[in-house]
Amino acid sequence: MSNQDKMSETSQKRSGRGKNSGFHNLFKQLPKGFFGRSLRWIGLFALALFLCLSAMLTYYIATAPKITGSNLSAENATRIYDKNGDIIWSMATHNREYAKADDIPDSLKQAVVSIEDRRFYKHHGVDPIRIGGALVSNLTGSSLGMQGGSTLTQQLVKLSVFSTSSADQTLKRKTQEMWLATQVEKNYSKDQILEFYINKVYMGHGIYGMKTASEYYFNKPLKDLTLAQQALLAGIPQSPTNYDPYAKDTESATNRRNLVLQAMVRYGAISQQDADDAEKQAVDAGLQDIDSKAEETNEKRLMVDGYVTSVLSQAKSMGYDTSRGGLQIYTNMDYKLQKKLYDEANNSSNVSFPSKDVQIGATMTNPNTGAVVAQLGGRNLKSTFGINRATQTMRSGGSSVKPLVDYGPAIEYLNWPTFRTVQDKKYKYPGTDISVNDWDKDFMGNITMRSAIVLSRNIPAIKALDAVGPKKAGQFLKNLGITTTTSPEGASALGIPISSEQEAAAFGALSNGGTYYEPNYVNKIVTGDGTSHYNKNNGKRAMKESTAFMLTDMLKGVVGYAGTAADAAIDGIHQAGKSGLVAYDERAGMPDQAISDAWFTGYTRSYVLSVWTGYDQPNQPNHYISWEDQDLPAKYYKQVMSYAMKYRKNSDWEKPDSVSSTTRNKIIEYKVKDADWSNGGLPSVYSIPGSGEQEGGSDVSAYSNDSSSTSSEVTTSSSRRDEEQSSSSSSSVDGAGNAGGGNGNGNNGNNNNNNSNSGINNGNNSNGHSNLNPKTVNDLFN
Repeated sequence: MSNQDKMSETSQKRSGRGKNSGFHNLFKQLPKGFFGRSLRWIGLFALALFLCLSAMLTYYIATAPKITGSNLSAENATRIYDKNGDIIWSMATHNREYAKADDIPDSLKQAVVSIEDRRFYKHHGVDPIRIGGALVSNLTGSSLGMQGGSTLTQQLVKLSVFSTSSADQTLKRKTQEMWLATQVEKNYSKDQILEFYINKVYMGHGIYGMKTASEYYFNKPLKDLTLAQQALLAGIPQSPTNYDPYAKDTESATNRRNLVLQAMVRYGAISQQDADDAEKQAVDAGLQDIDSKAEETNEKRLMVDGYVTSVLSQAKSMGYDTSRGGLQIYTNMDYKLQKKLYDEANNSSNVSFPSKDVQIGATMTNPNTGAVVAQLGGRNLKSTFGINRATQTMRSGGSSVKPLVDYGPAIEYLNWPTFRTVQDKKYKYPGTDISVNDWDKDFMGNITMRSAIVLSRNIPAIKALDAVGPKKAGQFLKNLGITTTTSPEGASALGIPISSEQEAAAFGALSNGGTYYEPNYVNKIVTGDGTSHYNKNNGKRAMKESTAFMLTDMLKGVVGYAGTAADAAIDGIHQAGKSGLVAYDERAGMPDQAISDAWFTGYTRSYVLSVWTGYDQPNQPNHYISWEDQDLPAKYYKQVMSYAMKYRKNSDWEKPDSVSSTTRNKIIEYKVKDADWSNGGLPSVYSIPGSGEQEGGSDVSAYSNDSSSTSSEVTTSSSRRDEEQSSSSSSSVDGAGNAGGGNGNGNNGNNNNNNSNSGINNGNNSNGHSNLNPKTVNDLFN
């Protein structure tokens, strides 16, 4: 062979193109034909996949968050902030006492390692054997619930810099978690890692760290705990709520403690006899009296309690574990408005609650975004995380739901104009002998839909629902985020179970022109790694603009001097709203005209405020709202909304192009432009005076007939009553009938029209949706 040939062969070998070169020879040696080509493509694909995966993992590691000693030792409590970034709540209700290495007995360390990570002292942060075992156990269902795939070090990393949200359990997060666990193992000893873990875990009851838990539960240091007590503490972090030794049923806590003890036996930390002796002890042995441990809750926590309860509920629905997440939750709360809600219900002389036991549930929203700016779950609270009455759906909304159940669907689907004639005459539920009445047990004959809403008459509402039908009414409610167990019909026209949160959101759609926004508390959540997770709240079309505008225009009259909620009137403010009362059946044994639930939901273009008042146990003796106190929610609303609107733009609603106007008897009425509708074969009538904006006059919602806007002054003016009676008796357009039905009932109706206390149904109509005691038949009214 010549020197030139030798040089060529050497060159080929060096360049990898010789006969025996790596991948080249490997592919050349593959069989020819289709099978060989397939193998070559599979090999190339596998190589490309390997390279891509390597690049991705390298990127994940390079972008992993930094982890420091302060991250590892810091308290892990979730904190909640208002819209301005000021802290309003910390999940840690007790200051954590940090346990140093000398404070932690070896037996507690062994208990933690036995139940959480038996190979803790053998791995370097990540345990392939543990991962494989967990995978097999998950597939076969034989894990006994003891240990998962994450090592104790990985759990520490997760608690220190990562979210515990299920939505964040991604390949990227898991890769970074494993990488950081190996780095922690390089920089800290096993005892230091165990110390960090024991001080960071959530132990229930707002407590972080096992040293603090030892003092809280047993009132003694860690070193003085019995073996059974140490095993209990070691088992709590996996599920603090389920393994709470203060729970009424301690079976879960007992089983968990015993599981820890048996794990210690398998680990070699204790003998079987030691475990058996410890298991004989009651799990609540040595526990301190929970009442003596209860912190004297400060007023600020009570002030925001209901709102925080809703925040934590929403965060949980988003997949976050707020008990062990170390999260920063930024909310939509306006703290000034939250304080106003609280003060008016607890510390104010502006609103007089008839009893310390009368409760309240209130929700205030921004109708243009769905943001809940304030919420009150009760008054005279003694402890936190109690009943949030603002979100409970156990009580009927009475007539406050008429715009949502009855008249809204009638406008949306039947194109009813505001002056559409409805009948107020004797009525019984079909197939029954149950009569429907109003508070006066009288009938007004033919009246307009506007008049029926302003006076909150019951029978016209039922007939509106009958005309629409349950299917369409149910769809209308569903569009507003309200679901019912059955399609609304019959008594549903006069009330359905609902919460102030639901009403605030639904009436928000009326305020903003027909878009429904789900009530939203959380703006963003910042996880331990510093990542901000924003919570978008996109609205959806719930009704036509025409429906929202026409309903709003009629509901303005409710807070005018002729309406049922004159006490809510605020001089100079454009607003609308609806009141609602729920009465007792005569068989309940309550006084005449006693009320179980009183509602008012009102709104401007800037805010919606829905208010419920009543007793938690409305069937107990004297647990009723008197007739004189029925306007309590309207008066409360007035104080809060007056304050809220001081620095907000006060603008009226503008008529959309899809609506046309007409003036009838000096009142501006509205209808859907170019839409077909039927008057049901009834004669045309005029709306009652004061129920709507007058031609060339002011908006009925922005002023009251008397400067004080009080119902008492309206009703004490006999001359005004006489004037409006005569106006009512001549309100028939064609002479075929009048608002009084030709029998004087129109005069009675309009006499009470001037009384903001009108509209109560003290009659016999019952509501099947009631959640009160069966002895109470809820008559729904005003």
